[in-house]
Amino acid sequence: MSRHTLNLTDDLYLYSLSIGLREHPVLTRLREATESHPMAKMQISPDQGQFMAFLVRLTGARRILEIGTFTGYSALAMALALPDSGRLMACEIDPDYARIALDYWGRAQVAHKIELRLAPAAETLSRLLSEGAADTFDLCFVDADKQNYDTYYELGLKLLRPGGLMLVDNILRGGDSANPATTSLGTQAIRALNTRMHGDSRVELSFVPIGDGLMLAQKRPASSGLQTTPVSTASG
Repeated sequence: MSRHTLNLTDDLYLYSLSIGLREHPVLTRLREATESHPMAKMQISPDQGQFMAFLVRLTGARRILEIGTFTGYSALAMALALPDSGRLMACEIDPDYARIALDYWGRAQVAHKIELRLAPAAETLSRLLSEGAADTFDLCFVDADKQNYDTYYELGLKLLRPGGLMLVDNILRGGDSANPATTSLGTQAIRALNTRMHGDSRVELSFVPIGDGLMLAQKRPASSGLQTTPVSTASG
């Protein structure tokens, strides 16, 4: 027994995949194709993709918002879990990434479930709000440029319905979030958002140590009246 999450060695991680991963063949091909991409480090892990798809099914999500799509693996994993009438809006700024994503969405026959918005994500989210889409999305996945995470968090919360779920990726930043010596702008932005989410009474929180760290934030009803008291982990 352990009182904290077990540190996964490479062997343990591979074992966990061997007993827990059920990956659609098109997801496998997309993941393998992305491994040779110059920005392959932006790809989520297959176990995280499966976990997110599990959450889609568990919550009965019908409308999903993805902020940052890259080559389309996470969107594909979630779209496969959506019912045929479900829809996922994918926000991406790079047309080269988007072309790869569109190709594999087509191969998996889920392209009809996905609407791609090729523009800066903050612009897309603001436009959605101006179009009356506040409180209409069931699930939101944030995995884009880190310096704008606070903006994506705020706009994403407005677009989520009460009870909706936000998934915020890269919370650990490869371990740099807990390393004060790391002062890159992206890491500082992640640290600031982590602190903000921890004290945000608008959401329920659960941190999941999967991939690079995934924070689950469920939007509370505005009238819940619930309060949170952040817990300090400092000793002494």
